Amino acid sequence: MMTNLALVVVDVQNDFCPGGSLSVKHGDKVVGHINAMIERFESEGLPIFFTRDWHPADHCSFHEQGGIWPPHCVRETKGAKFHTNLRVPADATIISKATKADKEAYSGFDGTDLSARLKALRVTRVIVGGLATDYCVKNTVLDALHDGFEVMILKDCIKGVEVRKGDSAQAIQEMKANGAVMIQSKDAVNKLRRRVTVLSSS
Repeated sequence: MMTNLALVVVDVQNDFCPGGSLSVKHGDKVVGHINAMIERFESEGLPIFFTRDWHPADHCSFHEQGGIWPPHCVRETKGAKFHTNLRVPADATIISKATKADKEAYSGFDGTDLSARLKALRVTRVIVGGLATDYCVKNTVLDALHDGFEVMILKDCIKGVEVRKGDSAQAIQEMKANGAVMIQSKDAVNKLRRRVTVLSSS
């Protein structure tokens, strides 16, 4: 079994999906593809991590505190919950970030124990999908690479908030330039299936 591989699902929360306070256009469209990956990882007993913004009500990123965003993903609110259709296995690990009022944290690694948890499981490679391409996905991927993990990004499992047109494309280029590899979720599932089959028969 490939215990060196983990799935990291970034911030697929109600406030980042249509109808949310910081909606990513078509953000909910990633859910079905991510669920297929989750199902595959779950069936093989491979680790799955979900990151989430878990802000206090007076978080520094909010407009009222001089930040650039409308209030979003305030802990224990509906907006902070994972999307209704997202499959969240009972044994998955949830990583809460940006929990301090005076500190922004786009990355799932920033101020959390995500890196330590992955390394404790001897994970060396992570597959990443979620929201939003140009902020939390980008920063999570770059930190993963900085911490020595190989990273595959699920091309059809990410969407950007696009504060400025072209932000998502620029973010993808930056991630690729730093060593991340883009892959379609279907191809990742098939590749995972083949690798598991080879390992189980050897």
